Amino acid sequence: MRRVLIALAATTLLAGAASAQTAVTTTSEIFVKAQPTDVLSDNLIGLNVTNNASETIGEIKDLILSQDELTGYIISVGGFLGMGERYVIVRPNTVKVTYVENDKKWHAVMNTTKEQLKTAPEFKYEGRWKR
Repeated sequence: MRRVLIALAATTLLAGAASAQTAVTTTSEIFVKAQPTDVLSDNLIGLNVTNNASETIGEIKDLILSQDELTGYIISVGGFLGMGERYVIVRPNTVKVTYVENDKKWHAVMNTTKEQLKTAPEFKYEGRWKR
């Protein structure tokens, strides 16, 4: 009789643990579907940023994620052929990223000047952010 009670208790515990695991890993909680308005990071990295006058003012070099949300674009400013460039971080809502179907190209536009970006606080790839 004692063995039957122990077996019954063990079965109940295992069944409870199995159902708890199932609740945590449902398909709808793990996977998402890309929407037509979504942008892949590969489309952003290396994208030239222009201002409203269609002047190139920088290039998106990296993305900053904080607590699973996009919180900034690292933009390279100035320099020539990789020499003398500096990096600044801008808020994502200050850069309008669009896809033009006719051109089959991504565009990034920001309402600022190259001079404003050059005087912005500099970001350096060092320490934990070293490339």
